[in-house]
Amino acid sequence: MASDTIDSSRDWLRSPRTTALAWWIPQGAIIITLFLPVSLRTIIWIFALVWMGTACILNAKRCGRTHCRYTGPYYLVAIVPVLALCTDVLHADFLWWLALAAVTLLEAKLIWLVTECSWGKFS
Repeated sequence: MASDTIDSSRDWLRSPRTTALAWWIPQGAIIITLFLPVSLRTIIWIFALVWMGTACILNAKRCGRTHCRYTGPYYLVAIVPVLALCTDVLHADFLWWLALAAVTLLEAKLIWLVTECSWGKFS
């Protein structure tokens, strides 16, 4: 083992199965549930965002993956606009929800790209 903070062999992103379970399935659930009633969509989105955020934070602790230190908290903060839309603080139709899904998922990819291009895969 290289160190406690940088160990690529402990990176959950190395395993397709773990990657699917921790990130791809919840992201797919966010997209699929766009067509469900708002109450059910909200519950699934919050669960998916907490799941992905927690997975990122745990992965950052396991192996020091750079982007996980940022995407973990990002996913957790992304719950706030979901709550704003579901409680009608912001009046939202389908296009608002679609935009929120796109922005949330694309910004996470952008965070991944920017942080790892700037500071490397592990830090």
